[in-house]
Amino acid sequence: MNITQSQLSAAFPALDQIPSAYQFEPLHQREYLINGQMRAWDGPTVDVLSPVMLRQSDGTLERPVIGSYPVTTDTQALEALDAAVTAYNNGRGEWPTMSVADRISCMQNFVGRMIEQKEQVVNLLMWEIGKTLADSTKEFDRTVQYIYDTIDALKDVDRAGSRFEITEGIIGQIRRSPLGVVLCMGPFNYPLNETYTTLIPAILMGNTILFKPPKHGTLLHYPLLEAFRSCFPAGVVNTIYGRGASVVPALMQSGKINVLTLIGSSRVADSLKKMHPKSNRLRAVLGLDAKNAAVVLPDADLDLTVKECILGTLSFNGQRCTAIKIIWVHRSVADAFLEKFSEAVNELKFGMPWEKGTNITPLPEPQKPDYLTECIADAKAQGARVVNAGGGTGAGSLFYPAVVYPVAEGMKLYREEQFGPVVPIVPFNDVEQPIEYIISSDHGQQVSLFGSDPDELARLIDPLVNQVSRVNLNAQCQRGPDTFPFTGRKDSAEGTLSVEDALRAFSIRTVVATKDTTANKAIVNQIIREHESKFLSTNFIF
Repeated sequence: MNITQSQLSAAFPALDQIPSAYQFEPLHQREYLINGQMRAWDGPTVDVLSPVMLRQSDGTLERPVIGSYPVTTDTQALEALDAAVTAYNNGRGEWPTMSVADRISCMQNFVGRMIEQKEQVVNLLMWEIGKTLADSTKEFDRTVQYIYDTIDALKDVDRAGSRFEITEGIIGQIRRSPLGVVLCMGPFNYPLNETYTTLIPAILMGNTILFKPPKHGTLLHYPLLEAFRSCFPAGVVNTIYGRGASVVPALMQSGKINVLTLIGSSRVADSLKKMHPKSNRLRAVLGLDAKNAAVVLPDADLDLTVKECILGTLSFNGQRCTAIKIIWVHRSVADAFLEKFSEAVNELKFGMPWEKGTNITPLPEPQKPDYLTECIADAKAQGARVVNAGGGTGAGSLFYPAVVYPVAEGMKLYREEQFGPVVPIVPFNDVEQPIEYIISSDHGQQVSLFGSDPDELARLIDPLVNQVSRVNLNAQCQRGPDTFPFTGRKDSAEGTLSVEDALRAFSIRTVVATKDTTANKAIVNQIIREHESKFLSTNFIF
């Protein structure tokens, strides 16, 4: 079936056609969190336009205003920085010196308050970024579970540090201590989960935070600010709004940021790191660009391969850093794969986020449909074609997925990360071709291999594990489970994130040591017995 522009346009509802459970009440944010206070804002604001367009009485489509938020300046950003610096107080503040058990208690209180806001946050995820109801709910629930898992992991880390080591006449206790002030910036595609996978461990380890929400996906954080304010000491969590180019440079140039955590582009990360006057003092935890490839071998189970590649390329419209963004298919099975894959793509349901079974939803970035259209036109001009019926058709913010073949060097889709519902497919005769592509790529996050010959897969695994950070066998590229390391090589990442790795990324091993003498042991024993130190302690957290 050839999808038409009018069919896509008809998927958008009129205001009175939206189910009552998912109607939006405009949320106009006029305050922000600094130093434990929700400060009123009477300055300029920016309207939040939803990608879920509404059909007007004359048949036109318009992005509704679903709210607004403050556009603060570098003045407010520097005030937030001062609050975080003061709260950290060179490691002497209430939060960095608080016991791990007490920090965990604060975080548990926060989770309880967070869960109370689930319905509103899930609804905002749908309206702000067009994520389906099922995926929005999953993102919220997964984030809550991530916090619980991080708390459990921190208990394990702390238990391991509750004992003393005696080596070569030296008594020592090794624990982890915070790094300082963390600037945290999350992405629009997973504005809650990906943001919190850095924000939560950074807080738990005793750091103080400057938090800048993403451009798309800002409002959904507002219902959670009161929980941050009431559950943590003043200055531990501070929010920043406004254009990143206006408010972030002053923060970096101050030299007072100890950790930069960004889920975004390598270009932005490079620029921000260069602004810091003391680069050796700056730690970076970055999740950046990716152009993950799938390699389909001649003996691959095509039904399984198509199922996994559909999930890998088009989950949340392909707007995931872990998405498969290019598929290499052996020429001997290319026609069969294209037929099966194109058929599967055209079985995907397009529609509004709250509609059951919807796969393809409106795109949050207003300029994205034009960019994707440009990529397809560029490929077609150089000899490729759109394989699936209706592929590349757009109406408003809806863009029907396009399967483009044969893609080759020189086309935009060959190297650029399209971050949307366009699937470039490249034929190959020799498996060295996709290997060389991965080697020459600027990115090195993941790869998916599809085949059934153990010997052939083994020959591919060994070189590829030195190019990317995760090799998936007969499975899509993905982040989870959260206990697995999540990182990348080249321009794809810096630092490793997972439940336990993130705790380590936002802290440093620190040791208190003394010579093994009777006098020193007496001193240490008294400190422990009288609970005079929160660091030097044998307390065991259950």
